[in-house]
Amino acid sequence: MDVPDSARTARLDRWEQRMEVPLFVASLLFLGCYAFHVLADGTRPFWHDLTLAVTLATWVLFAADYAVRLVLSGQRLRFLRTHWLDTAVVVLPLLRPLRMVKVYTALQKRRGEPRLSLHVRVMTYAGLTAGLLGFAGALTVWQSERSAPDATIRSFGDAVWWTCATLTTVGFGDVTPVTPWGRTVAVAMMACGLALLGAVTGSFSSWLLQVFDREDEETERPPGS
Repeated sequence: MDVPDSARTARLDRWEQRMEVPLFVASLLFLGCYAFHVLADGTRPFWHDLTLAVTLATWVLFAADYAVRLVLSGQRLRFLRTHWLDTAVVVLPLLRPLRMVKVYTALQKRRGEPRLSLHVRVMTYAGLTAGLLGFAGALTVWQSERSAPDATIRSFGDAVWWTCATLTTVGFGDVTPVTPWGRTVAVAMMACGLALLGAVTGSFSSWLLQVFDREDEETERPPGS
């Protein structure tokens, strides 16, 4: 028996509300465990095995959530297009911390209305995304490059510096990834950097135009009107 679209939407909304906090916690766990696994050299193998197990468990949770929402939506292939970020998060663990940004935007709403203006929300979203993506990208690049014999990224600090230069599209070129996986991450970071920079610049420009328009209207308005 076919389920009405309204019922499917209601069930999907309830599921997403229930999973909001667990997925947020899973994102925090993934980022913390992944950072520990990459940066904590010289620790006991037990702790590395434990962090790997936790990161795998977070992936299982995200995959299970994605499968449930795919079934509840009844959209099949269309769900992959309309929920492209969730699809990417399941396929690419590097993007998993971005789930924290979704929770942040949900917390900014009160009585169904956003607490912040559209332009501020876009800039805040882009800023949080850049920070989380940059940290995860630096971890991934450092993990790939530190064992390469001809690597120019020789410390995690170099990886952070390279990430900042890449996301801001500056690209100094003093340190660059040399491994295939490191360069793959670099291409993704370049694309994300262009998109985020464009979103922030466009929102800021639009906000300035609105401010100037309001000032012009107040200047041209007759006294006492």
